[in-house]
Amino acid sequence: MVQVDVVDAGGVGAVCNEVRLRGRVSGEPELRALPSEVLLVSLRVVVPRPPDPQAAEEGRRPPTVDTIDVTCWPGDVQEQAVELVDGDHVEVHGALRRRFYRTPGGAQSRYEVQAATISLLHREEHGGPCPGQA
Repeated sequence: MVQVDVVDAGGVGAVCNEVRLRGRVSGEPELRALPSEVLLVSLRVVVPRPPDPQAAEEGRRPPTVDTIDVTCWPGDVQEQAVELVDGDHVEVHGALRRRFYRTPGGAQSRYEVQAATISLLHREEHGGPCPGQA
């Protein structure tokens, strides 16, 4: 687990960058090479939002899910991530990261969760047994 504890100069307390997601994998994990030639696995995790009672009062339909980009760097977590399939229910622990990159239109950035661990919680019948299970 990636956790950073730093005592605030103002004495308020520790800061922390720790993310825990429980949701469903959307699509197949993608293995891609960065310009540095490091292999990275990317996947998306769909997490339901809690109901928003105020939205109904305001006459609007609130979003019902969040789709979160998750990246897995080389190591054990990457080996687990490539075994996942669309529809798997997972728990991800990690840290929120802002990544910068260049496009033909200029510099861009995006936020994603850098996974420290991924646990498979449930796999639908169509996908067969969970990895490591007979």
